[in-house]
Amino acid sequence: MRDERPNIGLPVSATTRSARPGERDGVSYHFLTDDEFSARVERGEFLEWAQVHDHRYGTLRSEVDACLQRGESVILEIDVQGGNNVRKVYPDCVRIFIEPPSWDVLVSRLEGRGTESAQSLALRLKTARKELTLAGTYDVRIVNDDLDAAVAELSQTIAQYESQ
Repeated sequence: MRDERPNIGLPVSATTRSARPGERDGVSYHFLTDDEFSARVERGEFLEWAQVHDHRYGTLRSEVDACLQRGESVILEIDVQGGNNVRKVYPDCVRIFIEPPSWDVLVSRLEGRGTESAQSLALRLKTARKELTLAGTYDVRIVNDDLDAAVAELSQTIAQYESQ
């Protein structure tokens, strides 16, 4: 039986924030200093980057190129700003908005992580409220209520677009 799962590449993003417990450089993120990040921006090494909350996040072109060279479909875990910037470079990209089942669930999930100060949590929720209003501008919306169902829907969506 042929494996119907899409061949997916997940580039490691770069950030100027510090690593959280359990995160590893080059695996979770490429953790860069502000100066390193700025130098890479100046050299045009980012496909997209944005200031998100108090830090910068971005996707290195080299990470995406490596996935594409391996014949993988690329999934970028990025915010709305990043998605809009990628669309400018790759107009045919498929933007998929993963959304929580409700506002209360989102708040509960963020609080449950235990990684945010009260100030940081408030800022994240303010940003999330704005981003949720843009979900309708995406090509596909997936509600992450049940993880297995959301993963299956994402896999089916990728397979559908790969077959076109």
